[in-house]
Amino acid sequence: MTKTNDQPHATPPAGHLASLAHRVAAVLAECSYVQRKLLDLRLGPDLYAGDRDRAPDTYGEFLFRTSRRLHHEPSARDRDIR
Repeated sequence: MTKTNDQPHATPPAGHLASLAHRVAAVLAECSYVQRKLLDLRLGPDLYAGDRDRAPDTYGEFLFRTSRRLHHEPSARDRDIR
């Protein structure tokens, strides 16, 4: 004899699922951003320069050191402040 539960299964409202999906998407987007930034920092020519703390001597050296892709912070309007 099997025992059955007469109570209906509780399903979360759609709003909670959407909220959870947005949080998961935000975490994945943040991980992707950090991964790209770390890759750029690891592959940047500044990392392999002998005198990283010294200012570049020539304009050509400056251009070489800053040759990696630059990440710009979003404007205050575009940031999602919670």
